[in-house]
Amino acid sequence: MQATNRCPWVGASELMIKYHDEEWGVPLHDDRKLFEFITLDAFQAGLSWNCIINKRENFRAAFDNFQPELIAGYGEEKISQLLADSGIIRNRAKIQATIGNAKAFLEIVAQYGSFDKYIWQFTGGKTIQNRWTELSQIPVSSHLSDAMSKSLKQAGFKFVGTTICYAFMQAAGMVNDHLVGCFRYNG
Repeated sequence: MQATNRCPWVGASELMIKYHDEEWGVPLHDDRKLFEFITLDAFQAGLSWNCIINKRENFRAAFDNFQPELIAGYGEEKISQLLADSGIIRNRAKIQATIGNAKAFLEIVAQYGSFDKYIWQFTGGKTIQNRWTELSQIPVSSHLSDAMSKSLKQAGFKFVGTTICYAFMQAAGMVNDHLVGCFRYNG
């Protein structure tokens, strides 16, 4: 199979191709990267992933490379700076949620030893191998994303509905939703 056979959602954007080919669906176990992914997925709510991926480097700069320890300490001055930053999505509710999510993230790390250990419990610590042949078959949520959403909300997270959680599971490689005809599918 040629490397040009990709999932059809990728399109022609170099950033989207790079993201699909190198990150999306790769099992992720690094806590800081997991926090980055869940934060970007929360900012995506109501928007396209292409919009987020094009602003990703700006998000990294604006949010101190997604270090939850720093973000948890953001106050009104930093919120004002973020709201003035045209390089990111300037949504007060999402910015405030990110700060609260950083605090909740750190509490989960304290309780479980790592966010990785906590979040991967929803798939039993392994990637769920799906066998989709068409984009229309891929769900926007599942019973596992429902459970993850409920648990994250109970832990204090915001902007973590079941659809956002499922997108996070796809991105972090908790589910393999590459189409079977995609060169990245290796289930």
